[in-house]
Amino acid sequence: MKKKNRPNILVFFTDQQRWDSTGTHANPLDLTPNFDRMAAAGTDVFNSFTCQPVCGPARSCLQTGLYATTSGCYRNGAVPKPGQKMLAHYFRKAGYQTGYIGKWHLADGDPVPERQRGGYQYWLAANALESTSDSYRCDLFDEKNRPVRLPGYRVDALTDAAIRYINSNQNHPFFLFLSFLEPHHQNQFDSYPAPDGYSQRYQGRWTPPDLAALGGSSAQHLGGYWGMIKRLDEALGRILDTIKSLKIADDTVILFTADHGCHFKTRNDEYKRSCHESSIRVPTALYGGPFSGGGRLGELISLIDLPPTLLDAAGIPIPKSMQGRSILPLLGGQRPDWPKEVFIQISESQVGRAIRTSQWKYGVTAPDQHGWRDSSARRYVEQYLYDLAADPYELDNLVGRQTHRPIADSLRRRLLQRMLEAGEPPAVIDPA
Repeated sequence: MKKKNRPNILVFFTDQQRWDSTGTHANPLDLTPNFDRMAAAGTDVFNSFTCQPVCGPARSCLQTGLYATTSGCYRNGAVPKPGQKMLAHYFRKAGYQTGYIGKWHLADGDPVPERQRGGYQYWLAANALESTSDSYRCDLFDEKNRPVRLPGYRVDALTDAAIRYINSNQNHPFFLFLSFLEPHHQNQFDSYPAPDGYSQRYQGRWTPPDLAALGGSSAQHLGGYWGMIKRLDEALGRILDTIKSLKIADDTVILFTADHGCHFKTRNDEYKRSCHESSIRVPTALYGGPFSGGGRLGELISLIDLPPTLLDAAGIPIPKSMQGRSILPLLGGQRPDWPKEVFIQISESQVGRAIRTSQWKYGVTAPDQHGWRDSSARRYVEQYLYDLAADPYELDNLVGRQTHRPIADSLRRRLLQRMLEAGEPPAVIDPA
C-alpha cells in the first residue's frame, strides 16, 4: 500500500501558455476556474518564469534541473548528454513508479528509443507530438515503440490515458509527467485548433494589452488559443476529480506549469524565443502535501527551481548538481537569500541572455554568434531595457538612454554574475 511519507507527484505541463491566460492573473474570460481554484487552495507561484523560452531547452531544464547550456539541450533537436540524470531516475531510485504521457521533445526523433526516455518506466509519448498528431488524431508510441492512436480531442485523449495510469497505480507512489501540446500552434497549419465550437466562444472577446498595441497574429489566433486553454483547464478538473474519487488527494502533489509563453509574432517572426513577458512568464501553481494553503508567493521563481522542489516535496535528496533551489523553504517564511532576479537563456533566434527583476527587464544579444549553432558567447551587446513598473507591457525600450545608464550598468553586472553562476564562460557586454 501507499506510504504516507511518499506522496504521489503529478506534473500537468502545458506548451506555450501565457501567464495572463488565467483568472489568477486577471484574465476576464473565466478560462481557468480549476487552475484558479488550485492556486487559491494550494501555492500560487505568482511570479513564475521559464529559463529558456523554447520547447526542447525548457523541457531539458525541467527534467534535469540544469540550465540548457549545462545539459547540452540549448536548442530544439539537441539531446541530453549521455548518462544525464533526469527526474525519473531520482524518483525510481526512491521507489516510485514513473510514467510519461504526451510530448517529449528531448530525443533524436520518433519513436523515442528507451535510452532517450529519461528513465521513465511507463511510456506513452511522442518526441514531436505536433508532427505525429493533430487536434483530433492523437498518435503516440508505447514502451515497445508500437504506434498507439488514442480517440478524442488530443487534450482529452492524453487526459484519459493519465486517468487510466493513476487508477492503475493508486496503491503505490507514482511520479507521472503529463505533457500536453496545447495551447501550442499546430505547426503544419500555423493554427490554434481548439475543440469544435470553442474558438467561436472567445473570438474577439478580450486581447491582452501588449497584443492590442502590437498586433501580430493575435486577431487571427486568439479565439482558438483561448479555446485550447479552456479545454486544458477542463482536463485539469478531471484530474482533480480523479484523485478525489480515488481518495488519494491527500497523498498527491500536483504541479501545473508551462514551458514558455506566446507573443503571437509581435517580438520576432514567430511565437516565442524572446526575453519579453509574453515569452517568459508562465502560470504555475502547486497543490497538495506541503503546498496546500501555501498562499501566494511574491518571489521571482524560475522553471529551474521546480525540479528540486518536486524532489524536496517527495523527501528525495536534491542533487548538488541541480542549478535551481527548492521553493519549500519559502512556504515557511525562510527568504533571506532568495535571488532578486531570474536568469533567462535564449537560443535559436539569437544567442541571448536576460534577467528579470521585480522592476526591470535587461536583455542582451551576441551579434557575432548564430543561435542555432552556438550555445553561448564571449561578447554581447545590450538589446532591451524595460521599466516594468512604468511600462508593464514592454512598449518603451529604454536601452541606450543615458538617463538610464546607471540602471543598465547595475543590471549588466548582475547578468554577468548569473551567467558565470550558470557555468557559462566569462563574457563582456557592450553598451547599446
